[in-house]
Amino acid sequence: MSTEKRLNSAFKNATNIPFDENSKFIIFSDCHRGDNSFADDFANNRNTYFHALKEYLKEGFTYIELGDGNELWENIHFKSIFESHKNVFLLLKEFYDDNRLHMLYGNHDMIYTSQEITKKHYDSWKDPNTLEQVPLMPGLKYHEALVLKETTTGQEIFLTHGHQADWWNHRFWRLSRFMVRVLWRPLQVVGISDPTSPAKNHKELMRVERRIKKWMLKNSWIMTITGHTHRPRFPEPGEIPFFNDGSCVFPRSITGIEIQKGSICLVKWYVDTTDQGFLQVVRSVLEGPRKLSAYQQ
Repeated sequence: MSTEKRLNSAFKNATNIPFDENSKFIIFSDCHRGDNSFADDFANNRNTYFHALKEYLKEGFTYIELGDGNELWENIHFKSIFESHKNVFLLLKEFYDDNRLHMLYGNHDMIYTSQEITKKHYDSWKDPNTLEQVPLMPGLKYHEALVLKETTTGQEIFLTHGHQADWWNHRFWRLSRFMVRVLWRPLQVVGISDPTSPAKNHKELMRVERRIKKWMLKNSWIMTITGHTHRPRFPEPGEIPFFNDGSCVFPRSITGIEIQKGSICLVKWYVDTTDQGFLQVVRSVLEGPRKLSAYQQ
């Protein structure tokens, strides 16, 4: 199956989410939450991510996780991930309980195409205080894609992880997972990167982006937001409206895309120091905000 057919299928079967001027969305992807070992890239930014998510929860944002939230190539058992980042999952539960959570799968958590596995991981957890199973996110469903649709203008925004344009990591994800577990994870500890990952292979990154833009040109330049490559993208009006939210595993920061008040912007959260030498988590705007209407075709 070609990139075009895979993206066509994702778009056709996407869940539609209506929104308007009052809607607020924060889009993160590629958290790669691991087991807090040396190979857990998320561990460096977990406090930054947790603080950012708390702010978005407080401000009434809906959280969209655009794939590769859990690192299920390097890690066999979800339990080790949950125990390592329990505070994060319990915060996600607050979004879920308030009907403000949408989860998409990527190539590293493709197993969530199975509702049975999703239920096993997310339906309940064991409360250490009572030693009883209590609800976590019962009924949670992972999506391959979403389409945000503006209720007044009808403008559509297509959201998917982007691995559909990476034939190796889409079609042979089980083989890739095996290679990561037995070969690249041990090597990652000593600083050797996986060359099959587009996030760590510039040529493959460019090929993935080129395939997605080619698909967009055949589909009325529909505004598209992906992750997967870890490279933030924020086009100018008039350019192909292909956005990328970056990742949450940069060495000292996380990036994401905010949509609110009919506008879109690319943001970064990072740890900085005050003049008094105290550490603080800071949000800065990298690009935008720009009106969504500027990208409407």
